[in-house]
Amino acid sequence: MTELSKEQQTEFEAAAFRRLVQHLRERTDVQNIDLMNLAGFCRNCLSNWYRDAATEAGVDISKDASREIVYGMPYEEWKNLHQAEADGAQKAAFEVNKPAHG
Repeated sequence: MTELSKEQQTEFEAAAFRRLVQHLRERTDVQNIDLMNLAGFCRNCLSNWYRDAATEAGVDISKDASREIVYGMPYEEWKNLHQAEADGAQKAAFEVNKPAHG
């Protein structure tokens, strides 16, 4: 494997993050509960991780602001436009697969 500088690593990780966020913005048909059940994380987790990184760097970003970064719009607006009520199977799978993090 090619040795990367810290700057290159950060640049490539940032590009991958931006691509993941764009993909999730485009795939509004994929519900957060489906992501949680299959991958153990969702858009909200990603926004929390973003906020955690900012906090570690001494930058205060609100929960709403970090969600807007990930969702591309205010969270409540996204929910109203795209979030469907979870069905029984999705809820049951979530209870079985619920991640240990908060």
